[in-house]
Amino acid sequence: MMPENSHERWFALQVRTRWEGSTATLLSGKGYQTLLPTYKTKKLFRGKHKEISAPLFPGYVFCHFNAQNRLPVLVTPGVVGVVGSGRVPLPVEETEIEAIQMAISVGVPVEPWPYLEVGQRVRLESTAWAGLEGILINFKGSRRLVLSVSLLRRSVALEVDRSMVCPVPSGGNSFLDPLSAHGLLKRAIA
Repeated sequence: MMPENSHERWFALQVRTRWEGSTATLLSGKGYQTLLPTYKTKKLFRGKHKEISAPLFPGYVFCHFNAQNRLPVLVTPGVVGVVGSGRVPLPVEETEIEAIQMAISVGVPVEPWPYLEVGQRVRLESTAWAGLEGILINFKGSRRLVLSVSLLRRSVALEVDRSMVCPVPSGGNSFLDPLSAHGLLKRAIA
């Protein structure tokens, strides 16, 4: 039986700035299967808006190869390295690649989005409550922003659309410091 890491898997390659397309083309020319998901965006050129295709993950190209034989990939112009832990390449989950492929093949508009995790501190944007900060939770299939008053040991939850929230930088001071999520996750999970 062959070890799992000897099989071909999807890996994320870090590439030079604005080299995503040419690097993907060069790797495809070498016979590798690549994935460079793009989206349509408008950029201002000489005073006019022009629709262009931009990488969904700027600075990265996905490539399907055997990690044991990665030298031909690494010497491809534009490739900075394989994303991993130290010098050990880590494969991208097959289900995540399939989800990206499905999303771009359907033709529904997609765009880059900040990475949000359940339990992360977020701030509401573009709503009547713009500026409120709390903890993002998943409850019965919907996303909620939970605000807590530590002194009262009480919380409230607002159902929010993910487009309404943005991540709060770690270590940033909130103007809502009295509203804290201390102990919130224990109560939300219970």
